[in-house]
Amino acid sequence: MRRMVAETRLHPADFILPAFVREGVSEPVPIAAMPGVVQHTRDSLRKAAVEALEAGVSGIMLFGVPDDAGKDAQGTAGTDPDGILQVALRDVRSEVGDDLIVMSDLCLDEFTDHGHCGVLDAEGRVDNDATLERYAEMAQVQADAGAHVVGPSGMMDGQIGVVRDALDQIGREDVSILAYTVKYSSAFYGPFREAVGSSLQGDRKTYQQDPANVREAMRELALDLEEGADMVMVKPAGPYLDVLARVADAVDVPVAAYQISGEYSMIEAAAEKGWIDRDKAILEALTGIKRAGAQNILTYWATEVARTLGRQ
Repeated sequence: MRRMVAETRLHPADFILPAFVREGVSEPVPIAAMPGVVQHTRDSLRKAAVEALEAGVSGIMLFGVPDDAGKDAQGTAGTDPDGILQVALRDVRSEVGDDLIVMSDLCLDEFTDHGHCGVLDAEGRVDNDATLERYAEMAQVQADAGAHVVGPSGMMDGQIGVVRDALDQIGREDVSILAYTVKYSSAFYGPFREAVGSSLQGDRKTYQQDPANVREAMRELALDLEEGADMVMVKPAGPYLDVLARVADAVDVPVAAYQISGEYSMIEAAAEKGWIDRDKAILEALTGIKRAGAQNILTYWATEVARTLGRQ
């Protein structure tokens, strides 16, 4: 009876798999803070993409992890056509073609030696406008490497408009933009920083949003839509379901939510202790995100849950 009258249903196509690919490793590297998640080799990433496709997952979002020696103040590895992220994009596209939506994280934080999402000025502050120039180049390089969708995640003012213009300049109107529209300065990012080998010192409060505010989020939403966002996203998901619902009610474009590393790790850790039922908790958390209005959910459980749903 519950199944018959359920108002919200999860489907494999709801999910997007975030995946990390690390430069210079011959075996996948487990991420201690995220049990079950690894930094992939190029070969294991190809395999993960195929497994996601076969499970019915809609997309894969790629994050590049360069050697520490390859990081610099400008994040040049992020715009190098032979940088790890661009190589991985070509690898995955060659493996899955157009059958799986291949997305790329468009941000500098993985590639800078200071760990910030943009370039710094002489006083050590993130320079918004100088960063936009780097994002424009990054968008073009990622599109050339095969990204169907780019995800500007750095929260710089004007980033969506700049990225759209940059893509259009090279005739890539077909590449979509998934805007990280609502991205809070959250305590739940901790495990992710291990996943990407972050060099960050300090915090990102000068450009990520205040967890106390929702009007600020709605203003960012209006700006991103005006600048040409094709899809919008709320990140993190679980602690901000009210914001997600507000965003979903306000727009006529697809809405995504990112169930981030801390959300994942809390459930895995509690389940490991025997304090909660892992499988039920995962499905409940994901159902809540979809019920709040997300059409697509970025989750590290994407392939696993898609397989489970496929068996039901």
